[in-house]
Amino acid sequence: MQAQWQRDGYAVLPGFKTAADCEAACAQAQALVEAFDPEAGASRFSTRDRRLVADAALLASAEQVQAFFEEEALDEAGRLRVPKSRSINKIGHALHELDPVFRAFSRGPALAALAAALGLQAPRVWQSQLIFKQPHIGGEVGWHQDASFFVTTPQTVTTFWFALEDATTDNGCLWVEPGGHLGPRGVLRERFVREGGRLRMEPLDATPWPEAAQAVPLPVAAGTLVVFHGLLPHYSAPNRSARSRLAYTLHVTDGRAEYSPLNWLQRSAQRPPPGLA
Repeated sequence: MQAQWQRDGYAVLPGFKTAADCEAACAQAQALVEAFDPEAGASRFSTRDRRLVADAALLASAEQVQAFFEEEALDEAGRLRVPKSRSINKIGHALHELDPVFRAFSRGPALAALAAALGLQAPRVWQSQLIFKQPHIGGEVGWHQDASFFVTTPQTVTTFWFALEDATTDNGCLWVEPGGHLGPRGVLRERFVREGGRLRMEPLDATPWPEAAQAVPLPVAAGTLVVFHGLLPHYSAPNRSARSRLAYTLHVTDGRAEYSPLNWLQRSAQRPPPGLA
């Protein structure tokens, strides 16, 4: 694994979570959706047009559990076009602290040992999220680097991406640029900046995103953990299939590194980010 991690910027670990783990996580995800009241309001989520995401809702989600609608789930008047169970794009971003099922899912000796093997000697979990990738309307997530959202000095953010359901090229699996975290292409192209109560994407470098020929798909079975470097370019296509692609992610930094005060996600002094043990 270490060799692939250094060379490609990612590693695929099949069977990291058991079938029972995934079934419990999927059941809890559906319970959260059932408990969600659309009339109480939720923000639409889009990676193509971030103006559709309400800044206040996103900022508040740092220490809460909030649901965000799929971009195509609402009509022009803001009414649901699909059943509630298929309307949610993601739920985040403090599941790893506030939800008992995902708190247990997000910790343990295996995760802690893996983080240490990747160089995260003092891991800090800043964000967790359920990504639903709904059938037929699951939105595209274009090329990006997760370090844009969790800038540290030095760069340490690492993504732990768990497939709770099978991820295929039909339902929106991850695509990556192997080795894209290295050399002149391993530069941070943009960062998501917080300025008071407002958020914006700030361009940093004009290095182009990879061409289609450079992208490699990562179809994986449920229970697989994909871990990747914060500078690795990756994306996922829309889901136009009849099958959902539920995934759960953690974004982890090394507590020894300086966490930028401009990052969109900030924690209060009373609620520092937890570890993995």
